[in-house]
Amino acid sequence: MTVTADDIALLVQKHFDALPAKRKPVVRGNGLREWVPLSGIVAQRKGDTLTCLSLATGMKCLPASKIPHAHGNVLHDWHAEVLAIRAFNRFVLDECKAMLQDAGYVSEFLRRRRTEDEIAGDAPRGDEEGEETGGGSWHGQLLTWRDDVLLHMYCSDAPCGDASMELIMAAQEDATPWDDLPATTPPASTPVTTTTTTSSSSPPSSSSSTALAALPGRAFFSRLGHIRRKPSRADAPATLSKSCSDKLALRQCVSLLGAPAALLVDPAHVYLRSLVLPGSRYSAVACRRAFSAAAPSPSPTTSTTTPSSASTESEGAGGGGRMHPLLPSTPTTSTPTSSSSSSKKGGYTFHPFTISTTTSEFTFSRTPSNPKTTPTSTSTTISSNISTCWTHSGRQETTLGGVLQGRKQSGADARGASLASRRRLWGVAAEMAGLLPEAEANGSGSSSSSVRRALLGAKSYGEMKDCALLEPRRRAKEEAREKALKGWVRNTGDEYFTL
Repeated sequence: MTVTADDIALLVQKHFDALPAKRKPVVRGNGLREWVPLSGIVAQRKGDTLTCLSLATGMKCLPASKIPHAHGNVLHDWHAEVLAIRAFNRFVLDECKAMLQDAGYVSEFLRRRRTEDEIAGDAPRGDEEGEETGGGSWHGQLLTWRDDVLLHMYCSDAPCGDASMELIMAAQEDATPWDDLPATTPPASTPVTTTTTTSSSSPPSSSSSTALAALPGRAFFSRLGHIRRKPSRADAPATLSKSCSDKLALRQCVSLLGAPAALLVDPAHVYLRSLVLPGSRYSAVACRRAFSAAAPSPSPTTSTTTPSSASTESEGAGGGGRMHPLLPSTPTTSTPTSSSSSSKKGGYTFHPFTISTTTSEFTFSRTPSNPKTTPTSTSTTISSNISTCWTHSGRQETTLGGVLQGRKQSGADARGASLASRRRLWGVAAEMAGLLPEAEANGSGSSSSSVRRALLGAKSYGEMKDCALLEPRRRAKEEAREKALKGWVRNTGDEYFTL
């Protein structure tokens, strides 16, 4: 049996179809058909057995001005791709908890690291006050993803941002590139930082406004290969959430694991093997540019600002990928994804995914190809306000505005927090800290004590993410942003809450 892109897409769609109607878009009384993107993470095990581990729908994000008031309870970004990855992290944490609570539990996806040699880096040594000084090479997680379990991602639409620019251009009546950013705006390759505090209730500061100007949404067609923020209406509150194209490109460097899960699970094998997109929403030129490390062709090529609707690999010939600077500058015996290279970097290294296309269209896409999904030939579509989240561990929910449906975004507390929110993911990981072994034959006990301090001793979410154990992860992010994803503006302001 050979796993195909259609197999992956159909499996995610099948799990979504099984959800109750309250978690799905509807046809409104006036005939408007709601639409929403769908994304899911699928595991491929021995024998090509496929299991959907998480899925999500959604297409909105939190304005920059509301980030300081989220307090870990409100999702920052609930575009389907981002939320599916966060839901995957919740699944991983649920599996970790099951393994730590029951020594007899055998996960199909995770396993304990068996020997001291397998744990490539010891726990960082501390001084007399217990302060870790890991030197940026810690690689002592107790658990690891099974290396014979591959991960794939399905998206019902092209990820917003650079991977969809050709599709956006082709949809315009006039595909001529818009005027470029004003001369007073910093170029997209210039890093911009923002400063916000939890007590701020005012609109974004001048530095934040500068950052917003430096990150276009879906406009300025001539700026290809650049970091973009989430697209929105011109009259919508501005956001600093980066596009799904940019976030997926970064995941090729830092794995699918977020900070809490990365303290418990070795990230070395938690990378996407492939990304599955509908053939109707795929541009080879755009995806090659957005995600690949392909070297630019030395021969002259046609302008990349020309709209293209073809979907063959030959379309991308000549254009380079923006991740190319992450490849080794000189040939070596090890590849960018080799285990030796990964171990030296705490399990983090560049793992490019492949892209394949499916003929299966999602029922609730904006323009489904199946006429049975369209109520009438004259009806129009409107985006759905709700977002759905599901995991293989039996969790599911509907959110509205980044909080559980029925809760208010303003003044949201922990009761309204999504299962994939910052507060919930950190909280679940912290609950497991007491289950970590004091000492084991494989030498993991010293690592476990450091992980406990990182999860339970942190005075804030930001302090947990800044712990010495996660220095390799921060270093991988910085390298990707400095070399390939230049101009990345951090969406700060929600790091100060505590459990």
